[in-house]
Amino acid sequence: MVIAAVILAAGAGSRFGGAKQELLLPEVLRRVRESCVDEILVVSGAHPLETDARVVNCPDWALGPGVSLRFGLETLAAKVDAAVVVLADGPDLSPAAVDRVVAAWREGSGEVFAASYDGVRGHPVVLARSVWDRIPAEGARALPPVLVPCDDLGSPGDVDLADELPGRLREETAE
Repeated sequence: MVIAAVILAAGAGSRFGGAKQELLLPEVLRRVRESCVDEILVVSGAHPLETDARVVNCPDWALGPGVSLRFGLETLAAKVDAAVVVLADGPDLSPAAVDRVVAAWREGSGEVFAASYDGVRGHPVVLARSVWDRIPAEGARALPPVLVPCDDLGSPGDVDLADELPGRLREETAE
């Protein structure tokens, strides 16, 4: 089975004060590359992105995260069986969390699997191809998942404000 990662990096970063993807995407990409995914696609929108990963620009990104996600999914090859959805603003994503959620999808019955942290749905999320056309504008959060506990791996983080940037990334940007 072919698994692709779709990294959502289309937002404007208005609460952050600009293109947070420039700071966070390299770390997220590094971590996704350490996982079991077969290919990676980054969906941009508000800001152009320069990276060695394959990037597609969603012209309608402002209509909601589901629009960007559907755009990315539609771009994937027909051979892809499922997509791992990752947010570009989660720099602490554990590659093991990606592997665990993918393994649950491969072993289980269900179409949507999501990592959970302290019982709360989080990322990454695996979407079987069979649900791709059912994703609403608000995103895959509207689809009920099978939760895969990843408490021991730590949350991927969610950087919305500049002061939420992990110290290691602040140090890199100061150099």
